[in-house]
Amino acid sequence: MEFILILLLVVVIAVGVWGLTAYNGFIKERNLIQESWRQVDVELNRRYELIPNLVETVRGYAAHERNTLEGVVRLRAQAQQIAAHEGGAAPSAARAEAEEQLSSAVRGLMVSVEAYPELKSNQNFLELQRALAETEDRIAAGRRYFNANVRNYNTRTESVPTNLIANAFHFEKATYFEVNDPDVRRAPDVSFGGIAYRGDEPQQPGQIPPAAAPQLPNPQQAPQIPQQQGYQPPSYGQVPQVPQEQTYQPPTYGQPAQAPQQQPQEPQQQPPQAPQQQGYQPPSYGQPPQAPQQ
Repeated sequence: MEFILILLLVVVIAVGVWGLTAYNGFIKERNLIQESWRQVDVELNRRYELIPNLVETVRGYAAHERNTLEGVVRLRAQAQQIAAHEGGAAPSAARAEAEEQLSSAVRGLMVSVEAYPELKSNQNFLELQRALAETEDRIAAGRRYFNANVRNYNTRTESVPTNLIANAFHFEKATYFEVNDPDVRRAPDVSFGGIAYRGDEPQQPGQIPPAAAPQLPNPQQAPQIPQQQGYQPPSYGQVPQVPQEQTYQPPTYGQPAQAPQQQPQEPQQQPPQAPQQQGYQPPSYGQPPQAPQQ
């Protein structure tokens, strides 16, 4: 009897230790989620501060983007109101949706200002654009860390037997801070159609025709040896022939070979003759020379 009581006491103590450890694990992971969310919330508040300056700068150069600017201002006010209502706690589904819409609106604004070269060269706008880009990068990094902690916490909440502790002490599942914008999730379109150069495509007025693509050698095609003038490559099964000279005719079978005929030589020029003195006649062949008569 005593052995059974001792065994039951050991089981109760073991279950109590396990329950206490599981409870402390839930508390630790929940605090980790809140800490990681505070880092994201700091960057979101920084974005709230950058957006008004960005809107005022764009408004001075791009007055036609009035609807886009008003949409950014409205979404900023909506997200900031939800953040103030939650008081810095873990994000709800409404907060995640509001922040997602604000990110999409700011991204559309940055795309629309590409049509204004004067605005793109403004130093104040460039500084705001750089600061906003850095803030968006930190928000993305903090969101990944926050979602990883939420995944671990939700896994323990739904797993057996830790789900017994979660249900007993009301540890509810946490909400992910996700991005469901189709423009962000869509993979970039990669097209290789612009690389090929086509000569039959119509050219628009003022358009510079693309340079001709270089012809690369075909690795499956054997290199061709340049042929000399007068030489024909032998066909399959024939003996190669030696290139013939212009004045040489091959002998027919049974006739003696003839030497190549030499081309007629050009007449040599005779050396210039010295001028003859008056009254002097050159001697003929076989006669003595005669002195000139004075």
